[in-house]
Amino acid sequence: MSGLTPQTRELLDELKRLADLPPGKTRTIPPGLYNSEEIYRLELERIFAKEWVCPGLAAEVPNPGDYTTFAIGTQPVFSVRGRNGRIKSFSNICRHRMMVLLQDHGSVQRVVCPYHAWTYELDGRLLGAPHMERTEGFQKEAFCLHEIRTEIWNGWIYITLNPKAPSVSEILAPLHGLVERYGIEAYRPVIHQEFTWKTNWKLLNENFMEGYHGPFAHRSTAGQGFRAEDTEFGERSHDAFTYHTFVRDESTNYGRAHPTNTRLEGRWRSTSVLPTIYPTHMYSLAPDYLWYLSLRPEGPGELLIRLGVAIPPEVHASASDTAAFVESMEHFFNRVNAEDQALVEGIYRGSCAPLAEGGPLCWLERGLYDFKRYLARRLADELAV
Repeated sequence: MSGLTPQTRELLDELKRLADLPPGKTRTIPPGLYNSEEIYRLELERIFAKEWVCPGLAAEVPNPGDYTTFAIGTQPVFSVRGRNGRIKSFSNICRHRMMVLLQDHGSVQRVVCPYHAWTYELDGRLLGAPHMERTEGFQKEAFCLHEIRTEIWNGWIYITLNPKAPSVSEILAPLHGLVERYGIEAYRPVIHQEFTWKTNWKLLNENFMEGYHGPFAHRSTAGQGFRAEDTEFGERSHDAFTYHTFVRDESTNYGRAHPTNTRLEGRWRSTSVLPTIYPTHMYSLAPDYLWYLSLRPEGPGELLIRLGVAIPPEVHASASDTAAFVESMEHFFNRVNAEDQALVEGIYRGSCAPLAEGGPLCWLERGLYDFKRYLARRLADELAV
């Protein structure tokens, strides 16, 4: 761990010590791991430069030329559906003067740099570069956009800067059977939002992956219709993800399969699956909706959040007034988000206090135990040499 300050080495040693304890005896991670600038830089190097992240659903870019932008650490990226129907991702930086090419999400016939109009095909080839004919030796073929490794898994787009990372289908294979039955590929996107919260990315991860706070913090929204004690976790920990499930009862009008849903049977018609794919992709997959978050940390205490909601085709088809139905869903999820924002921003402020310290974990926080071990593997174990 040479080159790190003594304070950071101490934090990582404590993280590793806690990760080595059994679930019933461990505690939350040290508060300094949430607000240290040096830890954040280490995360960019050891996690975000090496792992898969998710810009969103493939269904959000349904037609040739449809694109969405994202970032891996400090690297801007755009994912676009090509003319052949395949989704590819590229560095979102012009090969001329490093101008960012595309903003937000939308649709284009060609990718045109707003600075000097260098123009790229949807497959990344440079098609035109005005007034470059006097530049000695200039060849368009040498200035294609840098392609970013991309995989589609169960309807999700995943991207990475790491050419050696194991494939998504490999690292998420144990999760495949659990989510495949829902048919995410057919879910129709209806809500797309982006916003910034003043918190650490790990705090929102941890908030999502535990069911302890639901009946209390979300008692009038997402915490209704299920018993916390019925929450179930995976039988074992996995290197790339954690998840839990719960069952909605008949007291709510959501979280249960539509009568015309023929994919789900038995208890799965009322079961929600909540995976967290490390480091920053999480979603609530229910029989009648899909709600996801994908995170882009901008610093120890600043977090850009992408939120999406999609619904299965039978739910979309049954809505007599689709606009009103989506508006009602958006209002609901906005309430849930406001509740979570107050929580994770409050915890971040608390973590910066001089008397802050981690506490013991409840069994409903099993995901935090899995996540802590992931962080120790990526941050502490790799630097132990």
